[in-house]
Amino acid sequence: MPVSALSVLSPNALDDYVDLRSVPKLRHFGKNDVIDRLRLAVPFDYIFISGLDVDHYRFGEGFSIDTDLPPAYLEAYEADQLIRVDPFVQAAKSATTVVAENEVYKEQEPPQRLLYLQRTFGVFNRTIVPIHRDSTVYGAVGFTRATAFDDDEITFLALVSEAIHTAVTKPLMERFAAEHMRLSKGEMACLAQASLGLTSEGIAKSTGYQLDTVNSYVKSATKKLGAVNRTQAIAEAIRRRLIA
Repeated sequence: MPVSALSVLSPNALDDYVDLRSVPKLRHFGKNDVIDRLRLAVPFDYIFISGLDVDHYRFGEGFSIDTDLPPAYLEAYEADQLIRVDPFVQAAKSATTVVAENEVYKEQEPPQRLLYLQRTFGVFNRTIVPIHRDSTVYGAVGFTRATAFDDDEITFLALVSEAIHTAVTKPLMERFAAEHMRLSKGEMACLAQASLGLTSEGIAKSTGYQLDTVNSYVKSATKKLGAVNRTQAIAEAIRRRLIA
């Protein structure tokens, strides 16, 4: 899988893509002001932001990675399908707390090919922070450094990682998440109005839809979002950045 130079944070970066499937899965963003500011707090060599909170793009289920890791490292890792035998990734996929590579390697020896790539490209001490909603781990933010992170640094990175993940993935979620989840414009419009506190009658008046249509849209949107009621559906839509 080739590595794209696409930075989803650049203005109009996603204009040429028709849906989430058409967006390159491995994206090398190069210099980034948000990441550079984070480095001032806790120095690190590389960062990778993985996973989206939509089906088939969650961490461990599919590819959606924004990173400044060396492209040649990523391409070699992918070409050799090391994800299947990398004990660090396997441990991180089932974790809800921070996972440190050096701790994983104490329990399971990594393949020699992976160690070779890490030495060649200077990718050491991978440390990953899972990003989760309730019990669902949908994303992860990982950091690497030649020297291991200490406990205070790990605590800080764990505190800020969800905000970093949200900031980097926001353009993709805002542009494609609703469509990927097959939410219609009518469903989105009704959810947006409901989030303002309007009743079904108020939503009907605001949107011009019939009352029965409003109730149908809200019900179907609730089901698609995996929610149990309107209030939970609104909260879920806001959390997934489908509505403001």
